[in-house]
Amino acid sequence: MRHLRSAALASAALLSLCGGAAFAAPAAQATLPFPSIGWQQRNCDFDGNGFDDVLIGAPGATVSGATGAGYVTVQYSSSSGLSTTKKSVLHQNTSGVPGGAESGDGFGQSVASGDLDDDGYDDVIVGIPGEDLAGLSDAGGATVFWGSATGLHGADSTWLENSDQLRAGANFGRAIEAARYFAPDPADPDANPRDSIAVLEDDALLFFTTPPGGTVKEPQQLQLSDRKVRARDFSPLDTGFEFRSLSHGNYNEDSWADLAISGVTNGDQPGIGSVHVLHGAPDIDGLGDGGTFPGGPAIVSGDWDGTGQDDLVIGDTGMGSPPGGGITLYLGRGDLSGLEPEPVQHWTQDSDGIPGVAEAGDQWGAELSAGDTDGDGHPDLAIGAPGEDIGSVSDAGAVWVLRGDPTGFTHVGAKSFDQQLADIPGVAETSDRWGGQVRLIDADKNGLFGLLATAPGENSNDGFVWVVPASSSGLVAKGTWTYDGARLGAPVTDARFGAAVDE
Repeated sequence: MRHLRSAALASAALLSLCGGAAFAAPAAQATLPFPSIGWQQRNCDFDGNGFDDVLIGAPGATVSGATGAGYVTVQYSSSSGLSTTKKSVLHQNTSGVPGGAESGDGFGQSVASGDLDDDGYDDVIVGIPGEDLAGLSDAGGATVFWGSATGLHGADSTWLENSDQLRAGANFGRAIEAARYFAPDPADPDANPRDSIAVLEDDALLFFTTPPGGTVKEPQQLQLSDRKVRARDFSPLDTGFEFRSLSHGNYNEDSWADLAISGVTNGDQPGIGSVHVLHGAPDIDGLGDGGTFPGGPAIVSGDWDGTGQDDLVIGDTGMGSPPGGGITLYLGRGDLSGLEPEPVQHWTQDSDGIPGVAEAGDQWGAELSAGDTDGDGHPDLAIGAPGEDIGSVSDAGAVWVLRGDPTGFTHVGAKSFDQQLADIPGVAETSDRWGGQVRLIDADKNGLFGLLATAPGENSNDGFVWVVPASSSGLVAKGTWTYDGARLGAPVTDARFGAAVDE
C-alpha cells in the first residue's frame, strides 16, 4: 500500500493556499471585538492579526504513552496564507491545561471557536467526550484556550464539565459551537457583548457564559446556565434521539445568533436524521422555536441568496436518505420568522451537472462547509463524501463543490476532487475517507476561499490534510499540497489527524 510521506520543511516559514512563500510575522494587534451572530462573522482569529487561523483535532493520538488521548493543532495565518511553522500543539499534558492525557480521552474529537471575553482575540473550545470523571466512564469534558497577541497557550486554560449532573456515557463535548445566542445580563442586553458556548452531550444541550460583572478569564466565571435542552424533545418519532452536531447563523435577522442542532433517532427506528433550530434572544429563557427540519446529521449555515440573512444546508445521510446521500437548502424568510419551512433546493450526485453517480454508502453530504471560492460574492458549498468508492477502492472518499448563485446553488461549474486526480498528492486507498472533514477558508484574506480536505483514515488512521487552492474560476487541483501532524511537530501514529476541523 502506498503511503503519503511528510515532507521536511526547509527555511520557508509559511505556505499559502496557492503555494509557498517566506514570511516575517507582523506584530499582532487585536481587531475590533464583534461577537459572532451570523455566518459572516468568522470567529477563528486567535492571535488578533486579522487573518483566519485553523484549528484541527487529532483525537486518536498517543500522548505520553496514552493511546487515544488526543491533541489539537492551531495554525496561524497571515497575508502569506496558512502557516505550518507558526503553530501550537495543545493537549492535556501541555503545561497549565487541566487534567492529564489518558487513554481514550479523545481530546480534539470536537473543536469550536468564538470571542468569549470580548477582547478581540478569538478563543478555542476543545471537546473531550471520552474523559472519565469521578469514576464515571466517558462522562466527558472540555477545555477553553484563551486567545492573545501570541496565540493560544495552556497557562490560563479553563475546564468545563456538566457540574450539575456528571453521568457515565454522557460524552459531554461531543459537539461544540460558540456565538452570541443571548445576553449575559438580560436586563442590559447591550452590555458586555460576548459569545457563549453551546455544548452537546449525547442527549442534552447545555450553555456556558460569563455572567455580568465577571472578569474575563477567571475559571469560575464561565458558568453553566440553568437552561438545558433534552434530545428527546426533538425526536421526530416516538423513539430515542441522540444529538450529533451544531451550526450557528442569523436566520431571523435580529441581533442574536440562532442555533441549529442535529441528531439521529435511536431505539426501535435508528438513524433517522432531524434538525431543530433555536432562535437567539436577550434572555436565555426566551430562546425561541425556529422549526424542525428533516435530514442530517451534517449542517452548515451561510447566506446563499445574498439577502444578508443566513440560510441552512442539511446533509442527509441518515436512514431514509436518498441513495448515496444528498443536501437540502432552506432559505431565510427575510424577517423575524426565520427559515422557510419548505426547502428551495435538493441535490444529489444524480442531479443534473453533478459529477459522479449516487451509490449506496457514498455519504454524499456527510460533511459540509461554506465559503466563496471564486470571489463572486456568493458562498459556495463544499460537500464531503467520505464513503465514496474511487473505481474499485472502497471508502476512498471525495469532495464536491457547488457554486453559489442568487437562487442558492447552480450545477454550472460544479467540481469534484479525489486522490486519483493527477494534481492531488497521494493515491486513493481503502478507508482513507478523504473528505471526512472539509473547511473552506480565506487564510490570506484575498477574497478567495481555498479548501482544507482531511482524510482521517490516511496511512492506517494517521490522518492527513490537503490544501486545495482557489482562483477566480473556483477551486483548482493544481498547486494542492498536504501535511500531517508530524509536519506540525505532533504525534502521528493512529492520530486520526483531521477528524475535527473548526468551521
